[in-house]
Amino acid sequence: MLIRAGYEIRFETANPTPMMAMLSIHPSRQKDLKTPQQIETSPVIPIYNYEDSFGNICTRLTVPAGGVTLAADFVIEDSGLVDARAPDAAPAPVEDLPDDILIYLLGSRYCETDRLMGVAWAEFAHLASARDRVDAIVAFVHDHIVFGYEHARPDKTAWNAYQERQGVCRDFAHLAVTLCRCMNIPARYCTGYLGDIGIAPVDAPMDFSAWFDVYIGGDWYTYDARHNRPRIGRILMARGRDATDTALTTAFGPARVISFQVHTDEVDTDDIAS
Repeated sequence: MLIRAGYEIRFETANPTPMMAMLSIHPSRQKDLKTPQQIETSPVIPIYNYEDSFGNICTRLTVPAGGVTLAADFVIEDSGLVDARAPDAAPAPVEDLPDDILIYLLGSRYCETDRLMGVAWAEFAHLASARDRVDAIVAFVHDHIVFGYEHARPDKTAWNAYQERQGVCRDFAHLAVTLCRCMNIPARYCTGYLGDIGIAPVDAPMDFSAWFDVYIGGDWYTYDARHNRPRIGRILMARGRDATDTALTTAFGPARVISFQVHTDEVDTDDIAS
């Protein structure tokens, strides 16, 4: 299947403001591109990319006084397959995990494992299978948090989401990641595109989405506590310990978002050139 995706985001600033953006698709998906994916700026300003320690593409720029619009539009091929479920395996002993996986067991800025350890073991310790624990965690978080854009705030952590029982997709992901880590199941936070593909259209503005991966049986598997069902058409942009490592944009000074539009739609071959 083919998916047309992209965005247009307008920032306004009073003074030149350095910015870092993670608005490119992840390198693991670049082979699937059917049209070029490139960040366009208006006005035209210098930008350059580098790869961070998590393998994400980061873009550096300086927003000129007055502001800038960042935009992209591309077509990508997707398998059309739903998220694969992890194998039914026992939790891997921590001492057997690869060195580069251990970081995904640790607490992080938005994932306070110390505060949620007791909750996790009280709710999920009776399940022997790592997959069953993840399934139970996803269902728990899905039922525990009420979704609403009005509940979003940049400083909300997994502990806050657990207590307040409301949030947006990143809060669902943070809480699920934290509970998995508490149960010694490595988990990483992911962000990207997820359109209304394969489901009934949702009467809400399109946005970027957040989900998470778990490491079970020697491989990574995708789960989504916000939707609590396998989905198709995910386009990964960035992944890391939590939203700190995957922020769409980070401004090193005052910068206001004036407009924000995202599109993610299934298309046919004839639409590529349009």
